[in-house]
Amino acid sequence: MRIVALVGQKGGVGKTTTTMNLAAVMAKHSRVLVVDVDPQGSTTWWAENAGEDLPFDFAADADPNNLARLRQLDFDTIFVDTPGSLEDTRVLSAVLEVADFVILPLNPEPLNTPAMVRTIRQHVAPRGIPHRVLLSKIDRRRAGQLEDWEKLVDEGLKLPRFRQYIRLYAAHADAPLAGRVVTQYPDTRQNANAIYDYTHVAMELMALWANQPQRAEAV
Repeated sequence: MRIVALVGQKGGVGKTTTTMNLAAVMAKHSRVLVVDVDPQGSTTWWAENAGEDLPFDFAADADPNNLARLRQLDFDTIFVDTPGSLEDTRVLSAVLEVADFVILPLNPEPLNTPAMVRTIRQHVAPRGIPHRVLLSKIDRRRAGQLEDWEKLVDEGLKLPRFRQYIRLYAAHADAPLAGRVVTQYPDTRQNANAIYDYTHVAMELMALWANQPQRAEAV
């Protein structure tokens, strides 16, 4: 089992969208659970709109005692959508204590960068948890945007990142209300590109796991 924490302390970076869509592509070949521990409940609202159509299991539970027992569950991968604030870090800390990997979505807005760096330095790096920045909401119509942000993460911040990025598509913004995940989008060329993005992030993740030992279950 692998437990993946989706972490982002600023709204709008793509944390919930990444949680749901990565879970969807992984669920095509494995048993997947999404756990919403964010008090804002965005993932829960999305899941409620989807009803029984979700291709993976879902739960909402912010009890730190229950989070400590996640590894006892019978799933291949668990994605945890964490709180988007550092005001109360008890829940985030409980998740990070059991997490095998942390994904930090980052959209191309400069004011979101300091919060992400702070989160890594204060909560992720001290625990030694493998992590990657995931560039999200990249508008390929804007010349140089992707290249500028790749350079910022690689050379300015010197942080590890996924080679694949998530492109900006209207379908992602519409999906929560429609109760759909990326593998359920209508069959269009743009939506095929959206599936490509998340599928290749998942492939990178699995390649990283091939050389990364799992955390031992707490006794």
